[in-house]
Amino acid sequence: MEFAISIPQFVGDGEFDPAALRHFLRRADELGYDSAWTQEQVLGSMPTLGALEVMTYAAACTERLRLGCAVFVTPLHIPVQLAKSLSSLDQLSRGRLEIGVGTGGQRRPFEAYGITGEGLVTRFTEGLRLMKALWTQDSVDFDGRFWQLHDQSMQPKPFQKPHPPIWFGAAHPNAVRRAVRHGNGYFGAGSSTTAQFANLVPVVREALDEAGRDPADFRIAKRVYVVVDDSAARARERVSTALGRIYGGFGLPDLTPVAVYGPPEDCIRGARAVIDAGAEMILFTPLADSQEQMERLAADVIPQLT
Repeated sequence: MEFAISIPQFVGDGEFDPAALRHFLRRADELGYDSAWTQEQVLGSMPTLGALEVMTYAAACTERLRLGCAVFVTPLHIPVQLAKSLSSLDQLSRGRLEIGVGTGGQRRPFEAYGITGEGLVTRFTEGLRLMKALWTQDSVDFDGRFWQLHDQSMQPKPFQKPHPPIWFGAAHPNAVRRAVRHGNGYFGAGSSTTAQFANLVPVVREALDEAGRDPADFRIAKRVYVVVDDSAARARERVSTALGRIYGGFGLPDLTPVAVYGPPEDCIRGARAVIDAGAEMILFTPLADSQEQMERLAADVIPQLT
């Protein structure tokens, strides 16, 4: 099992504390977390620092911790530019980058990015193919529906060869199968329950078998929203409030059941269920004080899961 922690990104105008984030990242390294992850939200009422910028800051503050984003909504990016940024960050971090990708679904404000939702999956897979080509080929000829290149090259390539691990965020069986075809791992969404995640893991296993891929070369993870609190009632209230802020604009029902919360024994039980469902890595995403929660998870929860 691997355990990861979310990097605090919800920062209001003028509220960023560089020393506090440096301390958080270095402490995560000291506590033995395997990786630390950002998430991408460009538009919205939640004040959220940019994923790539936070990952770059984190790379400069740490030396061992792997760094990822779950996930980049890649259809909203220009693949050539995103490929360059990620390749550069992999070089700067000396090969500690993990890349999460996803379509983002049809509810995205495509017009704000100068595109439409037409051919969303094609745009997604084509962009990913183009990025991989730029990362692995000395000269790229690419004739796609959305992008075309002739005899172009990108240097330097990523530090990791052939490229950093690519995780797919997915909540539908078809998307899970795409993950097996094009990626190195599947990331269960934090907004899905453990039962929903458990229903998709067999789809991953089946797709791996059909593709003749070694399951050892394809990882399965899940984001787990968490609040460790000796008061179960207070923990539930904190979870409900935080998830309401994060997902308030998505029109989703009460998401409290997706989280793990309460005293350490309740959190251990909830996280153990995620592991039993097939997770090989848990990305703990605290919904309260990130520093305090990271410490409590490392002291009271994770030791009981290993």
